[in-house]
Amino acid sequence: MKKTEKNSYAIKKATSLIIKALRSKKIIFTCGNGGSASQASHLTAELLGRYKKKRRSLPSMSLNANESVLTCISNDFGYDNLFSRQLEGLGKKGDILISYSTSGKSKNILNAIKLAKEKGMVTISLLGNKGGLCKGKSDCEIIIESVSTALIQEKHLEITHILCDDIDKVFN
Repeated sequence: MKKTEKNSYAIKKATSLIIKALRSKKIIFTCGNGGSASQASHLTAELLGRYKKKRRSLPSMSLNANESVLTCISNDFGYDNLFSRQLEGLGKKGDILISYSTSGKSKNILNAIKLAKEKGMVTISLLGNKGGLCKGKSDCEIIIESVSTALIQEKHLEITHILCDDIDKVFN
């Protein structure tokens, strides 16, 4: 897969951060809303299961995968705290939060990034448009400069597969 020139460095940085965390037995947390939730869950599935080659399972958790947790937190603490509340209980220093947002405007994503940073977690964001309110908040950002949600999600999936391919090369 062709890496875009503009995002090539950011993709390499994200890969390096993820590999470092996995080598240190840290957890990769993922999150997103709507189609981006599917992207987040997809990355978690590739890490826990496998991408192309058979290798050991790698620790990852999608924060948008448990409907009981989603409805409990949304009802009791508000949707804006959906992901940050989970990270409050589960995230540890050195873990990684990978957030997906086509607009970069979602308050629940912003709150998750903020809490992750407070906990000493590494933050990686795959964003769209010009990065929205999330721009400049994460340790590593990969921004698809388009207003087309479909195109942004297609590129986010391509980048997710690039990350998985690079991770597969390191872990057995």
